[in-house]
Amino acid sequence: MRQIALMSKLGGADPKANPSLAFAIAAAKKNQLAKDMIEVAILRGQGKSLSNMPLEPVTIEALLPYGVAAVIECEADNKKRVLQNILLIINKAGGSAGPTAYLFERRGRIEFEEQDKVGIDEALEEAIEAGAIDIVEEENKLVVETPATELAAISARLQESLKIRVEKSSVIYVPKEDTVVPLTDEQAEQLQPVLDAIEADNDFQALHINASYS
Repeated sequence: MRQIALMSKLGGADPKANPSLAFAIAAAKKNQLAKDMIEVAILRGQGKSLSNMPLEPVTIEALLPYGVAAVIECEADNKKRVLQNILLIINKAGGSAGPTAYLFERRGRIEFEEQDKVGIDEALEEAIEAGAIDIVEEENKLVVETPATELAAISARLQESLKIRVEKSSVIYVPKEDTVVPLTDEQAEQLQPVLDAIEADNDFQALHINASYS
């Protein structure tokens, strides 16, 4: 659903005029995503809900079990509902709402489509000149980190100069080095159902935590 919403946001809601959206819809149908859920995702990309009400961003800061800080991003046509739903999950797990964003640094993240034509060596100079912070390769995909405020400009510049399509771009929260909370395997296993429950919420968009796993 999130890929459909992203492609709708980037290229418009008409799959006939937006090949990236058409591809995302076809992939979703292969995975048996229901037609109404596809429609919801397309509308979400346009900033609307199924009831045609505008969606608003909702950012929730919270402390989860074991002192793990979280920043949870949602989009909803009813802020009160999503706050209640997410905070209920957190409170049931023994966590609580509280300021945590200061423990993170906001950065842009650009993921390019999977390809074999352009590697890090070929892209490094272009990325540096464009103002990127870092560039890595993940499963035949170039992934570039940028200052959050420069995400759109760097994304457009690199897509043009490298001649490869941006698959996904987003602003992420990277935990500051001295705030990372190490978890044991047992703690990570116990925390995972809480993270899964948050991500399962219909209004959920992204989850950022400052935990590291042993």
